[in-house]
Amino acid sequence: MSWRVEGRWRTEVIAVTAFARRNLQMALRNVFLLFELLFWPVVGVLGIGLMARFLELSPEATSFILIGQIAFSTVSVCQLDVAYAVLYDVWSKSVKHQFLAPIGVRHLTTGAWLVGILRSLVVFTMLSAVAWWAFGFDALHAGVGPLAVFLAGCSLTAWAVSVLVCTLIMLLGAKAETAAWASVNFVLTLAGIYYSVAVLPKPVAALAAAIPLTYFLDAYRAHYGFPAEFARPILIGGALALLYVGLSHWAFVAAVRSARRSGLLLKMSE
Repeated sequence: MSWRVEGRWRTEVIAVTAFARRNLQMALRNVFLLFELLFWPVVGVLGIGLMARFLELSPEATSFILIGQIAFSTVSVCQLDVAYAVLYDVWSKSVKHQFLAPIGVRHLTTGAWLVGILRSLVVFTMLSAVAWWAFGFDALHAGVGPLAVFLAGCSLTAWAVSVLVCTLIMLLGAKAETAAWASVNFVLTLAGIYYSVAVLPKPVAALAAAIPLTYFLDAYRAHYGFPAEFARPILIGGALALLYVGLSHWAFVAAVRSARRSGLLLKMSE
């Protein structure tokens, strides 16, 4: 029995690693992806920081919006890696070949997500260095533990959003590819990356309260002089993130089955 379990785990690891290597190789070969990793995140942090300086915001207020901008870039880069795991095949008209292979949705998303975490950590480190050099923002002020929890919350939120993007692609085809960029912008705007969710109208604030990153931002910002708006934000945010990751994977599996029945999987292939 033990050798069967060991063999099953080995198979799982090999499948996940295969997708991680594929995404990593595609990222290294595509020079345009460097703009997502280097150019746009740095421009975003510099733009927000210079705006704060022009408006003569206090150091605390500057930290508030810089945290939001860094979180935005971190989540965006991570979620794009998972979305690309499907989009690469859509663009190359080879979707059916991927899903004919003896792999599961979990292998595809987990392997791509691991590469996304790696790339997002690079982005976070780079942006933290830029923010410290240009505006005196210390990302380690909260401590290693709170920072690790915050980054975990960003990664889990990115995973859930990106798998839902993959689900939309399986349901609607290539025309849904814009969701890879639009969805994360919509979610992060509601999560309060540049403002407190307390300023939102009540119906919109209710939507913001359903987003995991809202709570992780709240918990992390509390270490920079801002009172927490939620009780036990890490517990609530973590529970929501895990729930959405599970639901998004269930939806993705159902969408793949639907695409097979409707023939959409073949239409997105050659």
